[in-house]
Amino acid sequence: ISARQPFVVMGGGIAGVTCVEQLSSQIPSADVALITAGPHIKAVTNYKQVSRTLEEFDVEEQPSSVLEEKFPNLTIIHSAVKSLHTKSHCVETADGRVFGYKKLCICSGARPKLLTQDNPYVLGIRDTDSAQEFQKRLSKAKRIVIVGNGGIALELVYEVEGCEVIWAVKDKAIGNTFFDAGAAQFLIPSLEADKPQAAAPCKRPRYTTEEAAPGGSHTFTAGSVFSFLPLTLLACAQVSRRVSVEYQCEVEKIFTSEVLHKSPQQTLRTEYWPVYVRLTNAKTFGCDFVVSATGVVPNTEPFLQGNTFVVADDGGLQVDDHMMTSEPDVYAAGDVCTACWEQSPLWQQMRLWTQARQMGWYAGRCMAAHSLSEPVELDFCFELFSHITKFFNYKVVLLGKFNGQGLGPDHELLVRCTKGQEYVKVVLSGGRMVGAVLIGETDLEETFENLILNQMDLTPYGEELLNPDIDIEDYFD
Repeated sequence: ISARQPFVVMGGGIAGVTCVEQLSSQIPSADVALITAGPHIKAVTNYKQVSRTLEEFDVEEQPSSVLEEKFPNLTIIHSAVKSLHTKSHCVETADGRVFGYKKLCICSGARPKLLTQDNPYVLGIRDTDSAQEFQKRLSKAKRIVIVGNGGIALELVYEVEGCEVIWAVKDKAIGNTFFDAGAAQFLIPSLEADKPQAAAPCKRPRYTTEEAAPGGSHTFTAGSVFSFLPLTLLACAQVSRRVSVEYQCEVEKIFTSEVLHKSPQQTLRTEYWPVYVRLTNAKTFGCDFVVSATGVVPNTEPFLQGNTFVVADDGGLQVDDHMMTSEPDVYAAGDVCTACWEQSPLWQQMRLWTQARQMGWYAGRCMAAHSLSEPVELDFCFELFSHITKFFNYKVVLLGKFNGQGLGPDHELLVRCTKGQEYVKVVLSGGRMVGAVLIGETDLEETFENLILNQMDLTPYGEELLNPDIDIEDYFD
């Protein structure tokens, strides 16, 4: 065994890198090692604390040497992990080296939950590498099918250009992970409208409040250029942007043209596609490839064998309120873990970059505190769920139980919507604000965050709470 490393962190993503930075700065004299398979790490840049719990930052791929230059006590080991031996406190890497540890943090992230394994026409998108592969394929594509309704599907559908998109969602509305049907309805016209260009005149979007029938579809046409995960998603076809949404359906079968042409139901088809997708609404679409954006699976494989980790129902390593797993001296942070402490009624885990950063930072703090025998309290960021992102070129802020998660039937919703400008939804329970969705430049995030945190009784204000003529920020200052 090579020199025993007091602290070993596995994974060069946001959680692992943030954990390493925290450890290295908390105990500058300690040896810290980061084991990562690739030459690049994901670093947080342009970090900005927007309010007490809200934060904004960019994620940038950097050569791992940048990290080593910053922290003289850090060693980076470029290799995949082959196995973990928690009893003997050591990690074996794929290239045959063995590293001992005093404390270890697993930050191996998650991988896309693919519709089908080993199908060359099915692509999962999770990180910059898979996004580059996607971009390469897209440049030759005329039509793609995107399956899924989370953040990656939402971003792709909006960003892809020059290619027809068939979007299969299993829910009644788009973006179910983040929105209710009202917010989805507010965003839908953005798929029809031209993407904003510098001071370009805005097309008036058509707006309907009808819900699509099961198996029904919306079709939109528009166009411009944008980038996703530092990429520009342009395909070869001449259509600017054409998205058809197929609601309340899932993928029944994926097959090639050979299978199709042998099938008895084969009717005359003039167009040839490399792959076909049959949906549960009985529609079949031919396309160049399928994007599987149906969630993620925690990357626990190399660590489970021979150890006795307690694994949560969603496949993540269970961690307590100090980010510790069930194995001694082994911590976990980010997408690979599942928060199993008694949670604040206003917080929930979602596998997002913001939480990967928070968990990595807190895990680093806990590892340092435990080795120095110092007490450490659960970080404030776990008091209130908060997330800032961008969908369809709108700023989106999610706070607390923004979708009424686990609240039961007694909660109420207040909604204010200005077409094409903003959508504000507040979730109240027992007269107190417990969640909010803010789409557009509402400037309400800090006020609402405070109202949720201080749990003030808002019953006297009723509907007036969202009255656009009342300056609510001044009112509750």
